[in-house]
Amino acid sequence: MWRKASAAALLALAVGYFYHGGSELPEQILTYIGLPNIQTPLESQKSLEQVVSSAWETLITLPTRQWSRVAVGVNACVDVVVSGVGLLQALAVDPGSGLNHEVLHSKEALKEAFIHYMERGAAAERFFSDSEVFQRIARAAAEYPGAKLYVGGNAALIAQKLATYPDLVVLLCGPIGPKLHEMLDEQIVVPPGSMQETDEYHLILEYKAGEQWGSTQAPQANRFIFSHDVSNGEMSSLETFVESLEEFDPELVVLSGLHMMEGQGRELWEERLKEAVSAISEIPRDIPIHLELASMTDKDYMNSIMQEQVMPIVSSIGLNEQELLFLSQAGEGPHAEMVAWQGIPDVGRVSDILLWILEQHGRIEPSSEADLTRIHFHTLAYHILATVDGYWGNQASAVMAGARVASSQACGLQAVDPSKVELKAPLEFYSSHAEPREQLSLIPEQPVTVWRRGNVTFHLTAVLVCRQPLRTVGLGDAISAEGLVYSEFETQQPF
Repeated sequence: MWRKASAAALLALAVGYFYHGGSELPEQILTYIGLPNIQTPLESQKSLEQVVSSAWETLITLPTRQWSRVAVGVNACVDVVVSGVGLLQALAVDPGSGLNHEVLHSKEALKEAFIHYMERGAAAERFFSDSEVFQRIARAAAEYPGAKLYVGGNAALIAQKLATYPDLVVLLCGPIGPKLHEMLDEQIVVPPGSMQETDEYHLILEYKAGEQWGSTQAPQANRFIFSHDVSNGEMSSLETFVESLEEFDPELVVLSGLHMMEGQGRELWEERLKEAVSAISEIPRDIPIHLELASMTDKDYMNSIMQEQVMPIVSSIGLNEQELLFLSQAGEGPHAEMVAWQGIPDVGRVSDILLWILEQHGRIEPSSEADLTRIHFHTLAYHILATVDGYWGNQASAVMAGARVASSQACGLQAVDPSKVELKAPLEFYSSHAEPREQLSLIPEQPVTVWRRGNVTFHLTAVLVCRQPLRTVGLGDAISAEGLVYSEFETQQPF
């Protein structure tokens, strides 16, 4: 009875809408009363990519309260970006079978690890243990035709992205040599204690979608990163970073580089991680800390970060699909039996792991001593922001802003060009892999899907994937930085 009355009221509203000169009936009303939504010829010709891109421009808004001072640390370097297949051929390495290595000791191990990830189209980062061999490879990379030098390291890349906002003052702390300092945005403040005489170099071996080497073919574009970087590997700038915060007085702290310590060996990372946690714990609790994760392979190290060490004292984390699955495998969480994602990660499974992280290591309950209330997940086709209710605002804009910058930056553009991107995200999916679960849809005209599980809210948006990406390095850092710029931290207690 009430539905008939509601439909009659909506129909009356529709008639009134036309009578008073409305040229278009709101789509929600048409859908509800079952009338066809007659599009104009111009609207019907729009591609899904154009619809999503236009919706982003309309819907993305900056929060009411914006950050004015952000401190970022502590990994920074110079990236040498080169064709992975081209460099390995120049090193006289023959193609062969892929094999994962936690630490690289030789050119042969480098080749095997590169092929292992290239055939999966996955990103990875490894430590190269032999200094002399690494220096020879680095020289060959720098001299390789078409090699390019860029600002590198998660912290430096996040700082560079934040510095594009003129009203934002950014502090960057890390091992910063003369070449890197020359390349940084003038708006970035570098404390004197961060300066060093020589630069740290990281080699980025990129490959394109469909690129072939021997019997290996890349299903999508990505990169393999390796270095012999002792300064970043020991997080040697962390104490300088924390000491500089009192004078700088930031409203937000962004921390990255923990993954670099993994290659130092268990004895070293165990001791250094304790010192890192002690230093981070000195940051006042009313200042939110975002932790940017990166590729890791040591489950014990990941567990140390996750359980008793770092994760409980940060407010927010950023990670991709490999890091998310590895985190679940290390902690024996949901879907830990999976070896790897097959194609586009299943939204329901991703949602399960995100919820598990917040339940196990976050501030789900008011009595919890943990600070973690936000996870920014990104994969090629879509992004999800999962937040504990009451701590973060403007998350729909934040997740869309992160996707928008991924779409534009991968194509080397300042804005999204719908003709150069494609929508790969699933338009129908579930809120969980197991029952009870909710069937959900992604609507291009309103490209954020929202669902709740307990007191955790999930915001999902599609990524418009660049058809011919020019550069994939630093996309995750740009996504997280942009998401933070558009996020608002609620200082009051939600309960």
